[in-house]
Order: sequence, then structure tokens, then C-alpha cells
Amino acid sequence: MMTTSGSHKKSLFQRLWRDRAGNFGIATAIILPVTAATAGIAIDMNQMVQLRHALQDSADSAVLSAANALAKNNNMTDDAALDMARKFMKAQFYNVVPGAKMGDAVEGSAPVDQLAGAIGTVVRNSSSSGKTYDVTLTTSFKMPTNGMTALLGWKEVTVGVTATAQASTESKNALSMYLVLDRSGSMGWDTNTINPAQPKKTVYYNCGSSWRPRTCSYEADNYVIKIDALKMAVASLTTQLDTADPETKYVRTAAVSYEARMYDPVAFNWGTSHTLSYVQALIADGGTDSSDAMERAYTDISKASEDTAHKNKNGQVPSKFIVFMTDGDNNYSSADTDTLATCETAKKNGIQIFTVAFMAPSKGQALLKSCASGLSNYYDAQDAAELVAAFKEIGDKAVEAATRLTN
Repeated sequence: MMTTSGSHKKSLFQRLWRDRAGNFGIATAIILPVTAATAGIAIDMNQMVQLRHALQDSADSAVLSAANALAKNNNMTDDAALDMARKFMKAQFYNVVPGAKMGDAVEGSAPVDQLAGAIGTVVRNSSSSGKTYDVTLTTSFKMPTNGMTALLGWKEVTVGVTATAQASTESKNALSMYLVLDRSGSMGWDTNTINPAQPKKTVYYNCGSSWRPRTCSYEADNYVIKIDALKMAVASLTTQLDTADPETKYVRTAAVSYEARMYDPVAFNWGTSHTLSYVQALIADGGTDSSDAMERAYTDISKASEDTAHKNKNGQVPSKFIVFMTDGDNNYSSADTDTLATCETAKKNGIQIFTVAFMAPSKGQALLKSCASGLSNYYDAQDAAELVAAFKEIGDKAVEAATRLTN
């Protein structure tokens, strides 16, 4: 029996229409690029937030340094101050984010420094009581996206910030600050912040058997651990102090760390380098008991010798601060009671207490809220960026008067 050409084509089309064999491949070809692009955007958004924080911190430190330089040197020009601010900002940013790259070079020339063209202004004001200098810096950084985001056509995103600082020849202020820092085992845990300098890490595991061991690996997100976030945060705070007191004549710092026991502290000294070195060497381990550490901080900062040190060098009675940080809660209720008693005694004696809860549970948060000198002195940091921001703001508040240097 003969079939017509038309009926044959119709039968072939019907068979193809009913065949589902290729549907999975077609769906995968459509969905996979979209899924990859979405993952790429998530990674880039996280990195963009971290870069913006680093850029903002660098710009803030730069304008503060330039404003202080103008207050100390009547002969410094606006251009010289802004040039100093740009160089300071670049050095700070590329040090904090060593993985950041300069822009693509024009053929036959060196790579373009993206931060070199930062726009700055200086405003000078005079009054009967002295002079003030306002320095502003606006800059941006083009961050290359990863290959997955590029599937959507976005090869780079621009991160921009503006920073302003004021210095004055009107007054000066001395301060002593004691850091009380948690180094317990939970400080070795991951935060929810991916390391922008190295977003991936290789994880190795045993994929064999007891009689035939074999090592396999896979790539995983590389998160900043809590203790490293703390080190970055303290570096941000000390930068504020150093910028306000470049000659180390007004600022004295000390620190103590604790887990289930108190570790030997680093004693009060001028400037911050000794304190920063102490913090950079911290290792996370053990339980949590803040009572002895807080008592040591209060005892040392209250000593008459601390007032004498300032009197002999700058002729002032210093403002005194304790910065108390934890990521957990004490293992014993008595530790809470003793810590809180020390906080109350310190506050009654004029010592201002800042507290920082770093991804801490409710019990730890409650202790820190009670210890703080006020609600504005309590910080609840839920990720690495917020911790750095909290310590930076504490530094800003502590040196607000100290940045008004006498010329």
C-alpha cells in the first residue's frame, strides 16, 4: 500500500512532537547560564560590599590625616594636602585589599591607577578661637566581575565613596584606651563574609576506604573567620587613633584577651603599635570568662600612674575608655555577675565603656548592653564588615576631640 508524501511528513512530525528524549538537554541549556549568572551576582555583590567598606575606611583615614596635617602646618597648600590624602588612601586600600587590581593599561603604557584621580576639596575657616580645616575626598574603584556575572554583560561595577574630616587648631585632648577582647574557641568559626582577596579555598577529604585510602578535594567558599575579622577591626580603630595623634603625644593604649582564663595583657604605652601587635598574634581557643579580664582593664586604667604619664608628657588628665568585645556568653553565671559589677564601678568612676557583640547569642548581648555606658556605646555586629565599622566608629568617637590639635 502506498502512502502519500504529505501523510508521511505528518506522521514524522507527530513522532517528533511526542518524543521527550531531548527535553532535559534543552531545559538544561536554558537554565544553566541563568543559574550561573545568579550565583556570579551573589559573589560579586558580597565582594562589592567588602571593597566599599575598605575604600570608605581608607578614604576616611586619608582625609583625617590631611586635615590634621593642615592644622599642624600653616604653610601646607591645599594641593599638597590633597596629594597626601590620595597617597595615604591608596596605600591603605591596597594594603587592606591586596587582591585589588589597577585598571587595564592602554597599549604600550603602565596600568592605570584607579584611585589616582580622586577629587578633593579643602575648606579653610578662621575665627577668634583658631582655624578649622575641612577636607573632602571623592573616589571610585572599578571592580571586575567574575565570569559568571559577565554572562549577563556586566564586566565591571563601579564602587564610589566620599569622605570628609575636620581638624582644628583650637584644642587637644589626651586619652587612654584599654581593649578587652574575646579569643575563645568560637572566634575560630566562620563569619558569613566571603574573603574578597581569596573567595575560594580547596577542601580535602578522605574518599577512599580503610584498606585503600584516597584523598579527594573540592572548591568551597572561603569565609573570613571571626578572629581575623577582629584583627581587621582593631587595625581600623588604631588607624583612627594614629591619625589623630601622629606624634604619639596624646594617646595611650593597652589590651587584654581572654577565653576561660585571662591571658597576660599588653601594658599601657604611647601610641597603638604594641596593642595592634598583641591583637594580631591572638589565636582562638577555649571557653569564655570575661570577669578577670574586665577587672584587669579597670585596675590598670584607674592607676594614678596612668594620669601621671599624661601629665608629664602633655599636661592633661586623659579621657578613659574600655572597649569590651565578645562573640558568645560566659560559661558561668558568676562571671556575668563579676563582669557587670566591674562595669558599674568603672562607669561610676568616669570611665566610658564601649561594648561590641560579634554575632553573639542573646545572653552575651544582654551582658554587653548592661556594661555599655549607654545605648549609643553598644554595637551589635552580625558580620565582619559590621564589626570593622563598629570599631572604626568607636575610634571616631574616642578621638573626636583629639583630632582638634593645637598648632
